[in-house]
Amino acid sequence: MERQIYLGNLFAIYGDLFTKKQQVCFEDYYFNNLTLSEMSENYGITRNAIHKRLKETEEKLLFYENTLRIYEKNKKILALIQDKALKEKIEEIL
Repeated sequence: MERQIYLGNLFAIYGDLFTKKQQVCFEDYYFNNLTLSEMSENYGITRNAIHKRLKETEEKLLFYENTLRIYEKNKKILALIQDKALKEKIEEIL
């Protein structure tokens, strides 16, 4: 479950870097809780193709974060902030 939350957070940051097909596939699997079979029927492609697309997207998310570290930096910044109102404003920006 932690991995799904982590990947969801990374997708919120880096999601626009993916193709529309990758975005829809990721969102359907992680946010809409569709199975590979359901997605296969919806998209008209094999379960294996869906699995491959999801794996590639996950690997790219991890690569982007390992390279850019935006999620990690955001967490560190928010951990340093004590003022709740200021923290909320910064969270809106991030």
